[in-house]
Amino acid sequence: LAGSASAAQQPDGKALYTQRCGMCHQTIGMAVSILSRRAGDESKGVLEDRKDLTAGFVRTAVRSGIANMPRISRGEVSDPELGAIADYLSRGKP
Repeated sequence: LAGSASAAQQPDGKALYTQRCGMCHQTIGMAVSILSRRAGDESKGVLEDRKDLTAGFVRTAVRSGIANMPRISRGEVSDPELGAIADYLSRGKP
């Protein structure tokens, strides 16, 4: 039971991504069309579909901001939440 209690406390990266990032980075979000145009590749706009993201890149982009995306503070997305989102988007790539 102790192991299941700690597992229950792990943030859900997919749910957090939808809640914290989805308004811009899911199918109808403004960032999807901007990223697609910049990259010259429509598939680059939907972050969940990308295979080239690393957790480190996601964390840096979120905390520093990148292009039109403002930096996101720890008050908006905590470090554990960001870690879960980064792990979800990177599929375990450091």
